[in-house]
Amino acid sequence: MEVCTTFVSDIIDMAPVIVLIVLILLIVFFIFYKRPQKKVILPGNFREILSEHISYYNRLDEKNKIRFEEKIKEFLSYVRIDGIDTTVEDLDKLLVAGSAVIPIFGFKNWKYDNLRNVLLYPASFNREEFLASGYEKNTLGMIGNGPMQRVMILSKPALRSGFANKESTANTGIHEFVHLLDKEDGEVDGLPEVLLNRKYNSKWIELMNKNIGMILQERSDISYYGATNKAEFFAVTSEYFFNLPGLFKENHPDLFELMCLIFNQDPTNL
Repeated sequence: MEVCTTFVSDIIDMAPVIVLIVLILLIVFFIFYKRPQKKVILPGNFREILSEHISYYNRLDEKNKIRFEEKIKEFLSYVRIDGIDTTVEDLDKLLVAGSAVIPIFGFKNWKYDNLRNVLLYPASFNREEFLASGYEKNTLGMIGNGPMQRVMILSKPALRSGFANKESTANTGIHEFVHLLDKEDGEVDGLPEVLLNRKYNSKWIELMNKNIGMILQERSDISYYGATNKAEFFAVTSEYFFNLPGLFKENHPDLFELMCLIFNQDPTNL
């Protein structure tokens, strides 16, 4: 009886250690566990949808169009797209995936390991409460932090609008995925150190500061929102770079040259 009591006492004393070990094992599991990719079958008219709505896709030659389609399927195999009070249609899935693929198309094996779920909202939303109604309903897209880590939220109308207007420099989907790429080095700060060779950092910072100043002086065609901070400048100029690359190259040759290096592609010559 005494042996049994001692054994129970020892187990109780070890309980905190056991709990700690279990927690460590769970943390390790969630860090290294990768969900199996699901098989993705695109809708029968997916090429028509891409051709009608994504100008970038239309600028590709046939070989690269096939690679673009494969990268869309790959993205949809590991990222869920869910609607919050709205229906997710085939168009929405392809636009989200297209927004993701465009900035990384210059990199053969890039995957968004920091993203698991995209939530589509029926309208703009309250950034602080993630609500589609209420005060200050003015956010079109965001990437999550803390408990919302690995989640992106997009306004469905804003997502569609970014591809519908072929003459616009704005594209909410591309904007948020560029923020996600910016975050790869740990900070959303407008300096994509994972993408940009270190020797170009000072030149990029110099160009950002110069162009933000020009925006504030209303001497630039870059959206005023790009002057909010360096992270927003990078995202806003990336929208312009991919949406209207010819015009961007003409109006901002120095920025264009560096952004070709950042994204490892020239969107005027796909």
